[in-house]
Amino acid sequence: MDVKQVYELVKNGLTGVEDNFKALAFEKSKSFPELHKMLSHILCGGGKVVRPLLAFHSGSLFNYNHDKLIYMASASELMHIATLVHDDAIDKANMRRGRATINSIWGVDRAIIFGDYLFAKAAQFAVATGSLRVVGLFAETLEAISHGELRQGFSAYKLNQTFDEYLERITGKTAALFALATEGGAVLGEASEDSIKSLRDFGINLGISFQIVDDILDFTASEKELGKPVASDLVQGTMTLPSMMLLERFPGDNPVRRIFNNEGDSHENVKEAIALLNSSGIIEECYKMASQYSEKARRNLDTMPDTKNRQALIALADFVVRRSK
Repeated sequence: MDVKQVYELVKNGLTGVEDNFKALAFEKSKSFPELHKMLSHILCGGGKVVRPLLAFHSGSLFNYNHDKLIYMASASELMHIATLVHDDAIDKANMRRGRATINSIWGVDRAIIFGDYLFAKAAQFAVATGSLRVVGLFAETLEAISHGELRQGFSAYKLNQTFDEYLERITGKTAALFALATEGGAVLGEASEDSIKSLRDFGINLGISFQIVDDILDFTASEKELGKPVASDLVQGTMTLPSMMLLERFPGDNPVRRIFNNEGDSHENVKEAIALLNSSGIIEECYKMASQYSEKARRNLDTMPDTKNRQALIALADFVVRRSK
């Protein structure tokens, strides 16, 4: 199954999420025009909607309620958007996917408060599912994201970081949101507890694979493809898997070490890091690790009903390791 078919299977649900977001922006058009502009900027530009896809396909494996799944998908995607708004504000980033960030237009202070507003609206979508368990999952996910962000902040520019620490951080920052979508979908589909756990594990493993590929692309994609400067994580002191492996492979003089220690020209250090990553085979090793987590995710689906929705989830697991930004 190709990616187009993955989208087409749940097209009506994805349209429902778009309608929810448009309605959210429109309701403030007269009463709070400034907020309306912010909502329109962040919600009406389209996107890859990975989390809604996961929610719809996971829930559709079972006895699902379409309207409830739309609320679940809306909650997970809006929570994701809120985290991006906060990330950009913290990083003082000017661009996200080729578009001006909220903080670059309205300022950091307003962006942070706006991110809080989006979290609150996402919670309302979770409540609209009518499932107390989903609301609990939402709260747990927000806690996991906060832990991941705090771990990233406290570990910034620290050279001695382990793979387990990296894994824990990206599980909180990325994989937890994938798991919210898959587990939440299964809960709303009234799946068995074993199936709910399997789909949660699927979301975690897929999210880890997704983030590893994101960290690879931060070095290998162009600025136009990224919609932000190349190697921005490295420059901001965030240790990712490619940087970690580069430090291990070249423990002496190293561009990662120099960047973290604020030594030399940052631009030249980034160029050297990219050259070393490409010539050392590290990029291929990182892709191999991403593929291993993608394979784990596929195995989590072994006991799921053999439907087109299961095939779609398998296709997403395959796509994650061969995508571009």
